[in-house]
Amino acid sequence: MNADDFPTPDVEIDSIEPETLKGRIDDGEDVTLLDTRMESEYDEWRIDGETVESINVPYFEFLDEEIDDEVLAQVPDDREVTVVCAKGGSSEYVAGELAERGYDVNHLEEGMNGWASIYEAVEVEGYDGAGTLLQYQRPSSGCLGYLLYDDGEAAIIDPLRAFTDRYLDDADDLGVDLQYALDTHVHADHISGVRALAEEDIEGVIPEAAVDRGVTYADELTTAADGDTFAVGDATIEAVYTPGHTTGMTSYLVDDSLLATGDGLFVESVARPDLEEGDEGAPEAARLLYESLQERILSLPDDTLVGGAHFSDAAEPAADGTYTAPIGDLVDEMDALTMEEDEFVDLILSDMPPRPANYEDIIATNLGQNEVDDDEAFTLELGPNNCAASQESLADD
Repeated sequence: MNADDFPTPDVEIDSIEPETLKGRIDDGEDVTLLDTRMESEYDEWRIDGETVESINVPYFEFLDEEIDDEVLAQVPDDREVTVVCAKGGSSEYVAGELAERGYDVNHLEEGMNGWASIYEAVEVEGYDGAGTLLQYQRPSSGCLGYLLYDDGEAAIIDPLRAFTDRYLDDADDLGVDLQYALDTHVHADHISGVRALAEEDIEGVIPEAAVDRGVTYADELTTAADGDTFAVGDATIEAVYTPGHTTGMTSYLVDDSLLATGDGLFVESVARPDLEEGDEGAPEAARLLYESLQERILSLPDDTLVGGAHFSDAAEPAADGTYTAPIGDLVDEMDALTMEEDEFVDLILSDMPPRPANYEDIIATNLGQNEVDDDEAFTLELGPNNCAASQESLADD
């Protein structure tokens, strides 16, 4: 059934906005969620947290006029329960059925689509270059981006198409001119916002090394080669070629203070190497990643911050709330960064999570080989990013 097909409940049901639910979870409140999506959807991605109890009972279990007692027994009746679905239709219906039976319930506004619309900006307090650096965080998928601004100018690194208007509005609010939109690589988990921002007269930048993958629009944008620099006020962004996750992966060193590593290195893991050439090409890509880590990233000063394009549930934020960490700390905490090459390759090939949902369609879209509208783009990227090599944290190992 579609969200619009569910009848309106006979009782009034309160809804909770996604941002409000996120705030409660962040504040450490106990939250009980009843997720009415199908089990396969629930297993793929859901709302989690240390204080979150999540229960999955598909909506069809509540369609009978007489709901089975065993179904009702799964729903706590001693606390408030927030019902969650994909778009907000079945959750409101199920919440109504439960409310009529005396349960204390509300439902999540716009469901998991609403959850995927949360996008927060947090200042990177450890950044000590010129200007101010913000980290954008999308908790539903773990996507991260970076906004640098100084002296009336700004640049965005790894923007998402779904939030094009957000970047423009934020630049207006800050009183800065958004000069550049830079991608670290051809993403496999979300639709890039570089082309959408380029249509707004912002200079779009993609790695020169990524063009050979079949990018169809390279002549419309600027390509960044290793060592190229981009000025943002008094700050400088330098392209640092770091292949491995993909052949075109390029990090950006933000005023010698933070390295935006794309999917090369995260605060809890390293990149998976199988999204471009599959399992067959993964060992060679892993060796290329090892070389990039050892020669291009770990050779930077220990106090250089690392900020990836993603974080997973296993990641721990820094004191400022960002998913950043000094290179020296990562070397101390992550044995993978001090291993010999063969051991490193064996490790990262041993425990890779499932590939991101729809990753082949997303790659084709980001290459310009596949055209989708905004709604289709948003739907394609729903779910976890799964761009790290391990499902568990490699830090503190």
